Amino acid sequence: QVQLVESGGGSVQPGGSLRLSCTASEGTLAYYGIGWFRQAPGKQREGVSCINMSDGTKYYADSVKGRFAISRDGTKNTVYLQMNSLQPEDTAVYYCATDPFLRCNWYSADYNYWGQGTQVTVSS
Repeated sequence: QVQLVESGGGSVQPGGSLRLSCTASEGTLAYYGIGWFRQAPGKQREGVSCINMSDGTKYYADSVKGRFAISRDGTKNTVYLQMNSLQPEDTAVYYCATDPFLRCNWYSADYNYWGQGTQVTVSS
């Protein structure tokens, strides 16, 4: 059983940066793929990035490549999403989630535990 907590969201100007955190308040992230998803009003949930916590392999959606970077801390209990060059279309609620089979794909149904989400707003 894993409890996830996201933090670090907020409001920024276009071109600004934020760093999101995903922390296991209960349990550990060490044996999962950890994905970041986002959902904007009127849109379907979209996979953004994922990291295999076992071997460190990283994945990015085409829309964020070169702007976002996913990483893990040494304890394997926290995953970060550094978000640079933010654009209005990045505005969404961002969620982290666990993939128990380490697939790190873009299907939200393959992730079992989800955090509560953190709001990211980029002004137009």
